[in-house]
Order: sequence, then structure tokens, then C-alpha cells
Amino acid sequence: MTIPKKYLHDHLVLLLLSANAFLTVLDSLFLLVRLSSTHRNGYIVQCRDCANVNAVNKFSTGSIVDLLGFLVFAWLVMAVHTLLSLRVYRIHRQLAIAMLSLGTLLLTLTFIVSYALLTYAN
Repeated sequence: MTIPKKYLHDHLVLLLLSANAFLTVLDSLFLLVRLSSTHRNGYIVQCRDCANVNAVNKFSTGSIVDLLGFLVFAWLVMAVHTLLSLRVYRIHRQLAIAMLSLGTLLLTLTFIVSYALLTYAN
């Protein structure tokens, strides 16, 4: 699969690719730094029934492997959205930009959720 010459010369595509790469590396570094600290009781990996104030087990704990899933997910999102936008760019430029924008949104939400889960753990 060859990369179209116009794809790498499109400023908006390069901006979104850079934003996705930055968010992926930021999320990865943040997770690795926060996971290096010691947690006696494990990590909070799920929040169930948070709307109900009287819920007994609102938070579910898990191991470090559960939170490393966020790291793998971030890298997969970046790779899949980049490949999809690359393949779709030949068909329609705006569709490729929408793919990359949705990847940016998904990486931002991944960062927010992982930050929230690791903040409650302390």
C-alpha cells in the first residue's frame, strides 16, 4: 500500500496525526508514571452504579494488567485510525479528516477515564 503524496502534504492531516501521536505518548507516559507508584489494595478499574449513593460496592479493584489495557487501547486507536484515514484519503479527504478527528476524541476520552480511575486509587 503506497502513501498518497497529497496525504503527507495536507496540513490538517499532519496536524491531526501529530495530535494523535502526542495524545498517545502523553497517555502512555502518564499511565506508566502513575502505575509505578505502589498501591496496597490494587487499582480501581471499574465504577459500577455510581449514580446510586447507597451502592455497597461502587468501585471494583483489579490488577495492573487491567490498567495496561488503556495503554494498549491508546496505541491501537492511533494505529487503526491512521491506517483507516490513509486508505480513505483517496476516496474523500473530509472522511479521512473525520477519521483522524474521531481518533483524537477517543484518545482524549481514554486519557480522561484513565486519569479518573487513577485519581480515585490514591
